[in-house]
Amino acid sequence: MKEKIVGILGGMGPEATCEMFRRIIKLTGAKSDSEHLRIIIDNNPKIPDRTKAILHNGHSPVEEMVSTAKNLVGAGADFIIIPCMTAHRFISEVQSFVNVPILDAIELTKQYIEEKYKNINRIGLLATSGTVYAGLFQKYLVENKIIVPNSALQDEVMDIIYGNNGIKFGNTSQEIVDRLKKIVLELTEAEGVEAIIAGCTEVGFVLKQSDIDLPLIDPLTVLASESVKLAKINS
Repeated sequence: MKEKIVGILGGMGPEATCEMFRRIIKLTGAKSDSEHLRIIIDNNPKIPDRTKAILHNGHSPVEEMVSTAKNLVGAGADFIIIPCMTAHRFISEVQSFVNVPILDAIELTKQYIEEKYKNINRIGLLATSGTVYAGLFQKYLVENKIIVPNSALQDEVMDIIYGNNGIKFGNTSQEIVDRLKKIVLELTEAEGVEAIIAGCTEVGFVLKQSDIDLPLIDPLTVLASESVKLAKINS
């Protein structure tokens, strides 16, 4: 059987989409160009903001997400992945319009934690307020105590991601890393967290395991790894 074709429903945001592509390339283990996977990317930054839709009754992203997913299917994708974690709030709606599977990064992260960190009970979550409010990780990780930042720290997380000097504005400097490390330290000291989930893709490509002493669980890497496995299965 031939390898499956990966479809990336991207644009949320473009840097997260690039990072998804990079991680699949690294995890493929190819020794030549021809050993890499075929990947179709639709980078659609015109999809309405997911956090605004969840928190502020903004425009729903579903219509644009469905259109983008259909583009991927029409181009030959055998399954779809979405780098944006907040967009997973809308996966079931999008899935109902396409006949290829959309992998759920949050469910896959749950499985990963059960396999690798089954003795860890208190996990800190660094994510957009949309992801936190929608309870996306809390819904799946019921066996673990998901610790979310207090309102002041969550405002800081959002400023790091969305602020005028934040990651989505292209700032991935050491200053951003240091601000994230400070939040992790506060969660560790105040809440006793034993691991951290990079619950927003932008957080995950700035904050690295070498930056913190706790295990850093990155759903984007989990999703990339599963995508490689699924694409290669039976090939």
